[in-house]
Amino acid sequence: MATHIARTQAGRDGPCAVVAGASRGLGLLVSAELAARGYRVRGCARDRADLDRAARLIEDGLVGPTSGPVAGSFVGDVCDVTDAAAVEAWVEQVGRDEGRIDVAIHVAGIIQVGPVESTTLGHFRAAVDTMLMGPVHLCLAVLPTMLAAGSGRIGVVSSVGGVVSVPHLLPYSVAKFGAAALTEGLRSELAGTGVTSTTIIPGLMRTGGHVNAQFVGDAPRDYAWFAPGASLPGLSVSGPRAARRIVDAVLAGRAQVELTPLTWVGRRVHGVAPGTTSRVLGLVARALPRGARTGPSMSRESPHVVGVRARAELGSKVVDALSVLGDRAARRHNELSDRTDRDD
Repeated sequence: MATHIARTQAGRDGPCAVVAGASRGLGLLVSAELAARGYRVRGCARDRADLDRAARLIEDGLVGPTSGPVAGSFVGDVCDVTDAAAVEAWVEQVGRDEGRIDVAIHVAGIIQVGPVESTTLGHFRAAVDTMLMGPVHLCLAVLPTMLAAGSGRIGVVSSVGGVVSVPHLLPYSVAKFGAAALTEGLRSELAGTGVTSTTIIPGLMRTGGHVNAQFVGDAPRDYAWFAPGASLPGLSVSGPRAARRIVDAVLAGRAQVELTPLTWVGRRVHGVAPGTTSRVLGLVARALPRGARTGPSMSRESPHVVGVRARAELGSKVVDALSVLGDRAARRHNELSDRTDRDD
């Protein structure tokens, strides 16, 4: 397991955090936030080149809350969160290298956008393997040492789609609902141990993730509504602000953190009136683009068009103008690279 190391004065003396899905987007920002606070951060992702770029961005203070060298450090490790054995081996290696693990945050995820009739079994498997089993793998790997130490902080990024099932995001919502159940259940199970579990419920964030979203139906038309929604102020929150609030909540051991007003409102309206919420979302679904009317497939394949390609196929100057802040975030947060068809 090769690593690219960006170390500063923290050495082996500061607290240690592991971040799954650390090479780009929100995971990169969370890693930078922790490093700025003096943490020795070990971040994993599947692509070595992405991790190397992430390390340089953090080391040079180009992402996160500071400019110039950070107070802590960042080490990038190649690891696939869907592989339980690989995650266990990674956590064990971090423990040997760093001597402790104080914080574990799972951010890795994929976004698949499209109607159910264009969805396959493969799309559900990919979503669940990454965003539900990935957190399970990380939590089970870090818990023994945290419980033995009598302290630890765990955070898992769910979503507003993990508390209200959103049209055209069904596999995503299925996985995120499970992630929310995992962290809520862990919090109860871990009561009194000194180890806490935080459910992280973002809404739309300007991290640039729309360029790597996977569109599975009418890709250009789905991109036309999804990209502006993930880019416009008011509908979305800035990536650095989201990362700061996430780290604050996890380190404080809070039960959950909701990052946008729409998330807060949506969660509570759905809790009070689930039937009404479903009817409203049904109207939204009817207004969204449809896919081929063949019905969902049991195929294990997961065909899709990545966001940057959907944008090129759409060719809309209006959508490009509405997405300019999201595109800027994509450039800053390592979302654009030679390899755009990625899912970690």
